[in-house]
Amino acid sequence: QVQPVESGGGLVQAGGSLRLSCATSGRIFSIRTMGWFRQAPGKQRELVATITIDGSTNYADSVKDRFTISMGSARNTVYLQMNSLKPEDTGVYYCNIRTRLISDYWGQGTQVTVSS
Repeated sequence: QVQPVESGGGLVQAGGSLRLSCATSGRIFSIRTMGWFRQAPGKQRELVATITIDGSTNYADSVKDRFTISMGSARNTVYLQMNSLKPEDTGVYYCNIRTRLISDYWGQGTQVTVSS
């Protein structure tokens, strides 16, 4: 079994930074993409950023130029560097690992709260 675990969330003032980390409890050998999603209260979960196994990245328009996604060399760790945080970034951030067979592994989420 593989269970991604997020860390690094917390409370930060607008304009500040946080770095989220996601690590798996075991190796995943057929990773297609790794990514971060978030869900604000009363809203649906949305894609924040993804990175493919070959290093290609994709970002939601709302976080471009502020967030950076990267993966560890072991390819079972993914990071999200968040800069210039805004109150609108508040939500629960979930780590996602998708395999070549489109099988998803989800973390339990970590809370990010950005105050004005």
